[in-house]
Amino acid sequence: MTETDNPANFSQPHPAQAAEFKTGLVLEGGAMRGLFTSGILDAMMEAGIHVDGAVGVSAGACFGFNMKSRQIGRGLRYNLKYAGDRRYFGLWSFLTTGDVFNAKFCYQTIPEELDIVDKEAILHNPMEFWMTATDIENGEAAYHLMTDGGTADMKWLQASSSMPLVSRPVEIDGRKYLDGGMADSIPLKFLESKQYNRIIVILTQPRGFVKPPTGMMALARILLRKYPKMVAAMAGRHNMYNAETQYVFEQEKAGKILVLCPEAPLGIGRLETNKTELKRVYDAGHDMAVKRMGEIKEYLADR
Repeated sequence: MTETDNPANFSQPHPAQAAEFKTGLVLEGGAMRGLFTSGILDAMMEAGIHVDGAVGVSAGACFGFNMKSRQIGRGLRYNLKYAGDRRYFGLWSFLTTGDVFNAKFCYQTIPEELDIVDKEAILHNPMEFWMTATDIENGEAAYHLMTDGGTADMKWLQASSSMPLVSRPVEIDGRKYLDGGMADSIPLKFLESKQYNRIIVILTQPRGFVKPPTGMMALARILLRKYPKMVAAMAGRHNMYNAETQYVFEQEKAGKILVLCPEAPLGIGRLETNKTELKRVYDAGHDMAVKRMGEIKEYLADR
C-alpha cells in the first residue's frame, strides 16, 4: 500500500474516530545519527514493549524496520561489521555505482545473505510500518506500508534513504523517488491521520535545533533540472523541517505526545566509519531509553 500526500494537508482525526487506543512511533532520519534511534528501539524491545505502528524516514526507516522484524541489535551489528567496507558506502561506491550507499549491498546482500532479515517475523507482526519517500516529479511525500520485507519493501527502503545529489532516483511502478526527508522529515501528522493517538516521536537532533537552508542548491538545480518540484522541495526543506519540529514540541507541551531526542548534538558524521563513534551514538540512545523506561511504559499504557 502506497499513499501520496502533502503532510500539511493531513486533517486531525475526529474525536469519535480517535477513540481507539493506538500506540505509534515517528522516526526521524539523519544517516548515522539513526543509531541513536536504533539504541532506543532496542531498549524498548528488550523491555518487552511493542507498538501498533510506526513511520520512518530515511535512516529512521532503515533502523526502524528492525522493530517490525523484532531483531534486537541488528542495526548496530551490521553497521559495526561493515563500517569502512567500501562495498557498503563511501566514495568508491558513489564512483562505481552512482549511489553513495551501494544499493545492491545495502538492500540485497546484507538483508538476504550477511545479516538476514527475519521475514517470517515481519509477516506475523501486526505492527504497521510505513516508509517515507519523496516523489521527485511532484515533490510530495509518499508512504509505503511494509508487507513482507521482500524485494518490493527493500526497494521502498532504498527510496526512502536515497540522499539527493549522491544517489540515483529509485524507480518504483513508473514513479521516481528520493529521500523522504525532503518532503516530510518528521511525519507526525501522517501518523495522527491514521488515528494513532499515543505517539512517541524520536528525533536525532536536540531540542532547539534549527535547520539552516539546504546547501549545494546550485548543483541541485543542475542535476535535478528535469524535476523542478523536487528542487523546490529541497530549497524549502528547512522551512518545512522547522515548522514540523515546532509542531512536535507544541504537541508535546499540550501533553499529546512524548518526545525522545539527544540532550546535545550527536556530533557524528553522516557517513561515519569510526566504530567507536557508531557505538557511542547507539549507546546514547539506548541509555536514554533505559533511564526513561518507566516514563515510556506509563505513557504507552492503556489507561
